[in-house]
Amino acid sequence: MDFIIEAYDWKKAADSTLLHINTDCIIVGVFHTQTLSGIAQKLDVATKGLISRLVKSGDLNAKAGSTLMLYEVVGISAPRVLLVSLGRQVALSPKTFIDVSRAAWRAVLDTRAASATWMLTQVDINNRDSSWGVRMSALTLRELTYRYTQTKSKVEIDANNDSIIKKVVIVVDPEYKQAVRHGLDEGIAIANGIDLTRELGNLPGNICTPAYLASIAKHLGINWSLKVDVLEQKQIEILKMGSFLSVAKGSAQPPKFIVLEHQGTDAKQAPVVLVGKGITFDSGGISIKPGESMDEMKYDMCGAGSVLGTFRAIAEINLQLNVVGLIPACENMPSGNANKPGDIVTSMSGQTIEVLNTDAEGRLVLCDALTYAERFKPAAVIDIATLTGACVIALGHHNSGLFSKNDALADMLLAAGLYASDTAWRLPLDEEYQEQLKSNFADMANIGGGRSAGSVMAACFLERFSRSYPWAHLDIAGTAWKGGREKSATGRPVSLLTQFLIDRAK
Repeated sequence: MDFIIEAYDWKKAADSTLLHINTDCIIVGVFHTQTLSGIAQKLDVATKGLISRLVKSGDLNAKAGSTLMLYEVVGISAPRVLLVSLGRQVALSPKTFIDVSRAAWRAVLDTRAASATWMLTQVDINNRDSSWGVRMSALTLRELTYRYTQTKSKVEIDANNDSIIKKVVIVVDPEYKQAVRHGLDEGIAIANGIDLTRELGNLPGNICTPAYLASIAKHLGINWSLKVDVLEQKQIEILKMGSFLSVAKGSAQPPKFIVLEHQGTDAKQAPVVLVGKGITFDSGGISIKPGESMDEMKYDMCGAGSVLGTFRAIAEINLQLNVVGLIPACENMPSGNANKPGDIVTSMSGQTIEVLNTDAEGRLVLCDALTYAERFKPAAVIDIATLTGACVIALGHHNSGLFSKNDALADMLLAAGLYASDTAWRLPLDEEYQEQLKSNFADMANIGGGRSAGSVMAACFLERFSRSYPWAHLDIAGTAWKGGREKSATGRPVSLLTQFLIDRAK
């Protein structure tokens, strides 16, 4: 899909320019105010008052996001004109702009249009510039056009081959042309990272194994000049990652510890480290999960997938920042060799852990990766994990859970999520919660007593291994994928992480 930026000043343009645009569909936003303005006003003049009549009659609903497709409009060369209601606001909120964009793109995708001219980027958006509008216009279209096909037959792919737009012209004001080009490039790079993350999440566990994740990391290294190192079981044993290895030992798939490095600036600059949970299938182990919806546990590696997707994005952007990615990858399976409730394991840090529930395995692999992160003397460490069902109960599917004792780091992540429309909500990490992790037989248990504050307890566990650097934890159990009929990975939080790193680079 090609995106092209065209600068145009509709206040100065002759009507004939609008009449003869070479495109399959023109997308125009209409504010429901007394007087039409901008592009809508030009179109109204060109069509002898058609737009005004449609607004007045109510055929174009005043609710923001309502659409009306017009075909073969007299006086317009494009075969389709899509009118999109922008509501009655003087300027759109960022959320409304994204919602309107999704509605508009869906309407275009329902046609056979192979090209489109997008004119919503000349609309004012509260607290956002034109560059943001262009980025989100591209991201919303790419989100809607993603299709998973890797394990489908050609017959099935052909039968469900939706019309995909091949060319999009985004119209902007001339004064912003240079700035929005950068926004478009960022949007495309982030979309490419999101697509990679979604694809990895959607792959079945018999394909997307720890070795497969390692191979993807190596391909990224070759294609984008990243330094990639994959540690095998013997090397992991030498590092004394006993907690990570205790989870891996129940599976026939050997574990991999994947290290990626993006050097975007002086090597002396302390890097930001991203740690992604890479459980490529989570059966729960001996504390086995119910069979219903267990297939969705292929998504338990979405933290790892988001790290790989973020590296794909920042490498394409050529971000001027040093970033390290750490992915402890393995399966959590039941076997005669698997962890048992009551087992005690020794982490890389030397701290001992009583495994009271083998289904609380994510924290067992992450804790050793957090200890490994110390060798990079990081400026900040963020771990990303589909860690707890409790976070889904607490926050649902709109916000990822954010935990940190570092206010500055937490504030940057929250702001990045808000800007990227990939939001998080900060949850408590008070010292009082640590009492619940006490064990009679080890330094700590891997779960707290009872079902209370489950997501907080998981974060408290990880916090014990991250006290030598600024650290934050993102629980993406409710946001990394959708279940039910829309079952699919979402690609979150690639947008949040990429924006956070862009902000850090500034």
